[in-house]
Amino acid sequence: MPRTDEAEHWFNAVYEAVQEIPLGCVTTYGHIARLLGYPRRARQVGICLKHLPSNRTNRTSSAKGGGDESAEEDENDEQGEIYHHFHDDNVPWQRVVNSKGTISHRGPGSASRQAVALRHEGVTVEQDAMGDFYIDMARYGWFPARLPSEEGESEDSDSLEEEET
Repeated sequence: MPRTDEAEHWFNAVYEAVQEIPLGCVTTYGHIARLLGYPRRARQVGICLKHLPSNRTNRTSSAKGGGDESAEEDENDEQGEIYHHFHDDNVPWQRVVNSKGTISHRGPGSASRQAVALRHEGVTVEQDAMGDFYIDMARYGWFPARLPSEEGESEDSDSLEEEET
């Protein structure tokens, strides 16, 4: 089912925000929602990450001789494979956890896959007696007041106003 323009904009905003989480850091679904100006949309951030496309279709089309340029021009390549601008290789989905610092279970093996990906980035992931994976958010947490891409935006507009006067 195709997404509405509003939903597509939200998904893309979430993916762009998650791309700004530094290597070796972790944040929460709620913090991403807050950074985007919608503090009550933590679950929707989780839904976006749950539906993040796999890069397998991109790899498949490139391996079959379809270049990235042709895939970007046409959403479907000659093999019918779909090209996704945002996918699990360029959006570090693994860096987002729940507010308790634990990895949410989204399906069989998903939590352990996320733990492996985080450990690969140097994040220590512990497992408790119940089998839940958790991260020390005091050590690895990333909670800026603004996204790094937004830093200086208001300063730039302020300096432009000063130059005009």
